[in-house]
Amino acid sequence: MARFDWVVSVLVVRSGSPRIAYLFTTFPQPTETFLQREVTAMIGQGFEVEMYSLFGGGGTFAGRSVTKFSMWRLIELIWIIPWVAVSRWDVFGILWHGLWTRRAPGWLNFWENMLGAGFAGVFYPSFRRNPPDWIHAAWSGAPATAAWILNRLNRQPYSAAAHAYDIYEHGGDWWLLEKLADARFIHTSTAMGETSLIEKGVDAAKIHLIRRGMEDFPPCRPLRADRSHLNLVCIARLVAKKGLDHQLETYGVLRDQGVNFTAHIIGEGPERRRLERQLVKLNLGDRVHLTGHLDQAEVWQHLGAADALLHTGVIAPSGDRDGLPNVIPEAMIAGVLVLTSPHAATTEAISDGQTGWVLPVGQPELWASRLSALQGATDEIDQVRQAARAWVEANYNGARNAARLSSLFAKEISS
Repeated sequence: MARFDWVVSVLVVRSGSPRIAYLFTTFPQPTETFLQREVTAMIGQGFEVEMYSLFGGGGTFAGRSVTKFSMWRLIELIWIIPWVAVSRWDVFGILWHGLWTRRAPGWLNFWENMLGAGFAGVFYPSFRRNPPDWIHAAWSGAPATAAWILNRLNRQPYSAAAHAYDIYEHGGDWWLLEKLADARFIHTSTAMGETSLIEKGVDAAKIHLIRRGMEDFPPCRPLRADRSHLNLVCIARLVAKKGLDHQLETYGVLRDQGVNFTAHIIGEGPERRRLERQLVKLNLGDRVHLTGHLDQAEVWQHLGAADALLHTGVIAPSGDRDGLPNVIPEAMIAGVLVLTSPHAATTEAISDGQTGWVLPVGQPELWASRLSALQGATDEIDQVRQAARAWVEANYNGARNAARLSSLFAKEISS
């Protein structure tokens, strides 16, 4: 029997299924399928997962209820804060000192951390009465703040995930280093994230690079024999870090070169109106379609018909950038060629000319030239497709990666 299986078996015999309190900002969130897959995998590994959504979300997931934090409960802090200030100055004093001696990187991050602190203040009595075996913060923002304070108040162990938004937005989360210093382990899904955390001073021994994963690997569809009319797709939130203005410029050059194509940009976000105006300006309305948000089945339909997926990510003015978006390995496994910029962890999966192509976002002519080349060179394209699928199969096996993460939970719970 594998060591992980033995550890989980011991835990189950001793106390039933180990209970993990998963803390999210919003759950379930349609655009965060990687977290849904992670929770599903942890349930499949034998853990009893209790889900808490600090803002939005709620309802049910995988047949289990999701506890949504009601903002009305923050009223309870009127008497909780004085009580904690008097009885637990060892905790309150740290927060009070930090609040008045450092500036938050932005108002959104300030309120995210206040939300996490408010959740901890309201829930710490119930977490003390019925303590979970483990607390895991799915983000290093509000969820990790909640986990950190619960640890300080109740001595309850926790771990945290650190994503690109947590690490890079406005230079990183307000209390990132303190929260990760007290976490028993830190989960990140990219080498870029791991390196950046170490550079910020996080203990390298605590960081575990475990990539996300696919639940299954559908057959790789054949290359379309007739590519005289290219089917192009982009799956992205309409936000600054996606660099979609550069992508539209590429489509304009491609049209001017006489290449026949149709492009679908799947996603929603605050940049939509600006992109709609750019489409009108470039006269691309008959070729490029902003579909809005689509469900997973519809997304896979678009991938099934696409010749290439474009990712024109940039470093946003706020410092935010992508890690390795799920859509890239999903496209790779489906046999869709990927063209990406170098401004994210996408290059951990896409090696230029081997598993896809890496191109500078400020040169739409290069992107257009590479896209037009996809209409020929069948042997070269098939080699790239096969290498891309091999990378995903080796690095994005959902069951294998879930077992690695669950083994960390099991090891820490049993220690």
